[in-house]
Amino acid sequence: MRPMSFGQQGGPPSQWDPWKPNSQQPWTGSGDGPTPDWAALAEASETRNKRRRLLFIGGGALATVAIGTAVAVAVVSANGDSEASTASSLPATADIPSQSATAPSFAPTSAPPPLDPKEFVSSKTKDTAPIGADILFPGTQLTMGETVYKKGPTTDTKKCASVAQGTLPKILDANDCTRLMRVTYVKDGVAVTVGVAVFDTEAQATKVKTQADDKSVVRSLSGSGVKSFCDSAICRTTTNSYGRYAYFTTAGFTNGKNVTEKSTQVFSTGDDLAEFTFRQIRRRGEAQASAAANE
Repeated sequence: MRPMSFGQQGGPPSQWDPWKPNSQQPWTGSGDGPTPDWAALAEASETRNKRRRLLFIGGGALATVAIGTAVAVAVVSANGDSEASTASSLPATADIPSQSATAPSFAPTSAPPPLDPKEFVSSKTKDTAPIGADILFPGTQLTMGETVYKKGPTTDTKKCASVAQGTLPKILDANDCTRLMRVTYVKDGVAVTVGVAVFDTEAQATKVKTQADDKSVVRSLSGSGVKSFCDSAICRTTTNSYGRYAYFTTAGFTNGKNVTEKSTQVFSTGDDLAEFTFRQIRRRGEAQASAAANE
């Protein structure tokens, strides 16, 4: 078999193309008839197979695109049907229960108000804790701020008028005073006697406070190292009340000197002792209120 010539001297010969009509199939050989050129046939067959594969691949891609489009349409259609079905299955607005209809409701609750300490020192029915001069004024001294006062003698009597003077005895008797306790504190030549009168009701104690005047005085209490004071000299006095208790102060110099408006030490000492007495009475009410709340 001679090799096929590509006609380099006179141009390419007419080649057989299986995809082109009227093209001549290459033959070569000798003898009585033409002999097939097997190499050319094999090459043509390979070319034909490649074209078929390309066509199949291209066709497959087009098919995939078509199928994908169909699936997308189907999905959109399915979703549309599903949403429409879901929306149509919901109840009408009037049939949907509101949040207020389904939310649980609870009755409002609140903690009970705290007990008022003053109520427990405003009448003898509630003010039942033990009472006495040494209970109300415990210890041997007291401290107010940075000042320390030394405690002197104490007394306790049910004859209230016997330890009062001026206009106070009559006022105490008129309002049925049941008890009057006294205590004296001293510091740097200034002494103060505190008197606490006890009544059955707050109204009685308040009435004593309003009826008292500048001549309503609790007698000063000396002894136990405290010199006599305010027996004849001018002293400073105060009157107040809290609950069923009326309390008084008598303050002056232990050397018998008169108190004047410039005697600031006497004024400050009397104010400290009056404040301390108020706090002690209030603490008494707080203790009883706390005990009642824990019952």
